[in-house]
Amino acid sequence: MANAPAATHALKVLRLLARHATPLPAATIAHHLELPRSSTYHLLKVLADEGFVVHLPEQRRYGLGVAAYEIGSAYIRQEPLRWIAQTVLTRLVNATTHNAHLAVLHGRDVLYVIEERAPDRPDLVTDVGVRLPAHLTASGLAMLAALPTSQLDALFPDRGALTRRNEAGPTSLTQLRKLLDTARANGFAEEDGFVTPGFASVATAVLDHARQPIAAVAVTYPAGGDERELAEHTTRAAKQIATRIRGVSP
Repeated sequence: MANAPAATHALKVLRLLARHATPLPAATIAHHLELPRSSTYHLLKVLADEGFVVHLPEQRRYGLGVAAYEIGSAYIRQEPLRWIAQTVLTRLVNATTHNAHLAVLHGRDVLYVIEERAPDRPDLVTDVGVRLPAHLTASGLAMLAALPTSQLDALFPDRGALTRRNEAGPTSLTQLRKLLDTARANGFAEEDGFVTPGFASVATAVLDHARQPIAAVAVTYPAGGDERELAEHTTRAAKQIATRIRGVSP
């Protein structure tokens, strides 16, 4: 790394931004890292072009971009997460008698990592490896609600990012923000008919030690079910998975 100072400085920028809950001005970044302002602006531009940093011109600040989040969560999206969460998902299905799944955020989509079917329940469009727009799924809404505003702004810069299925789901950034506000207030997210007519889902985000969303646990059920009771189950499951990820026995 000593022979690649630019790479070293870029990594230090990302680590600095990761340690702060809010975006930072370029001058603050330069001061902390003892870099010339010109070099700092150059690094930030390169990182922004690659999606690792997002520039907020109104606030004149910089925060972590979507690419940084994806790299940071790449390890946990792989096989270890399946091993860690599989037993918890099996217990969740047994407790609720509904289909349950674990998904991770991948850009504007959710990627389903585990799909646990309940006996005598209908098949769903969700399955391992399937991607769906995050803002239409309970899993996606739960994870989006846990993201910093800067990352949300980068993911959804305008209403053109809001695709739909079955003529359902948010059609404006205002509607999306209301859904996310509700999810934050409740501690879980829900959708009714956004993905499949006649079915609803509730989901709770799995948070890491920095309160960032690693994944989300969801249950899908026929519309009209008791979402709050089911949300208690998904919340319990999400906490169990988070505890296991942190290396502490639940």
